[in-house]
Amino acid sequence: MSDTGVPARLSAVYMLDQVLGEGRLMSELLGAGVLDKLPVEDRARAARLAQDTLRSLERADRILQKHLSKYPPLTVRNALRVGAVELCQGAAAHGVVNAMVEVVSRQKNFGHLKGLTNAVLRKVAADGPEAWAALRAPRLPKWLRGPLVEAWGAEAIGAMEVAHFAGAPLDLTAKSDPKAVADATGGVLLPNGSVRVSDAGQVSAMPGFDAGDWWVQDAAAAVPVQVLAPVAGERVLDLCAAPGGKTMQISASGAQVTAVDESPSRMKRVGENLVRTGLKADLIVEDARAVTGSYDACLLDAPCSATGTMRRHPDLPHAKDGSEFGDLIDLQEQLIDHAWSLVRPGGRLVFCTCSLLPDEGEVQIDDALLRHADMTVNTPVPDGIDPAWITSEGGLRLRPDYWADKGGMDGFYIARLDKSA
Repeated sequence: MSDTGVPARLSAVYMLDQVLGEGRLMSELLGAGVLDKLPVEDRARAARLAQDTLRSLERADRILQKHLSKYPPLTVRNALRVGAVELCQGAAAHGVVNAMVEVVSRQKNFGHLKGLTNAVLRKVAADGPEAWAALRAPRLPKWLRGPLVEAWGAEAIGAMEVAHFAGAPLDLTAKSDPKAVADATGGVLLPNGSVRVSDAGQVSAMPGFDAGDWWVQDAAAAVPVQVLAPVAGERVLDLCAAPGGKTMQISASGAQVTAVDESPSRMKRVGENLVRTGLKADLIVEDARAVTGSYDACLLDAPCSATGTMRRHPDLPHAKDGSEFGDLIDLQEQLIDHAWSLVRPGGRLVFCTCSLLPDEGEVQIDDALLRHADMTVNTPVPDGIDPAWITSEGGLRLRPDYWADKGGMDGFYIARLDKSA
């Protein structure tokens, strides 16, 4: 890692420019290799700085606005945001200010604003930390906050925003022995059997990684397979399967799993994880709507807005504007209907989305019931899950503010649909 921290900060500012100026997702940027030239430590630092700044954007802007008569160009503003977040979170003022001045001085068209950067960040170093502590948790952008408040109420959304600001710990799913994984990694067992690890560090260096004893998977993301409850010997179809956590859960149950996803690169990762964990699945790279056959059970983790994962991916509400939601909702409907055609009589389908929007969960099931006379909602409550989270149409609603005392969870909607015999 560089002594000055300038390369990591330059990369963090670049990623913020791309997210806030171009609407690109951090996963897309990282997949394109924007950090590949940095040492491993600097890559982690750059990603953390960008995520912390996105998570704290409203706070950073409130701290900066009293020191600015007008906002500078986006790149300089993002440099100030990164610096403000670091300073207000306790980083040494001298190192942060000097590094951010250097970052701005290296910008082709904005080098003349290094004096402004120096002056503003020195003022933030003096009064920012105290003001920071008094500010509320940052609010979601208006385009998303409005629909969510309408769905869940202002108090619930406020609690979710607190969870988003807190970020997310690392959750693991054990292949066979959750307690042994918790003991080995220093984690704690969650009520549903997931293992939660704080301050995990480099994942691949953790005990049990090379042996394939576990894989990374948010506790909420592990619940759909627990609802599906696959049985050894069953033929189970996992649609839209990448990155493969649910595929491995199904395989670990002893079921014969066929995993389908249209992304070759993401399915390559699924294959690598199966090899690491010693689990087996038939992998098919194909549009889920083109799959044929008959299965005892099907899991459909449909493409969605991913609004339930914002505590882990704080770029989402800033890179998106909701314009694609209509197409996603239409696609989910098509996928439900096709998946239902692949479930044998007497079989079952679990539909889930990592979304907080009822249109991508509860409403989809209400509509599906009208289209399919042989469909019944029958969602069991897995161990450790509060029965009060079952919704009026019979699905299971998970939210980031649930398990607040344990570090929260991703937002998910899950429903099991039984087909009449």
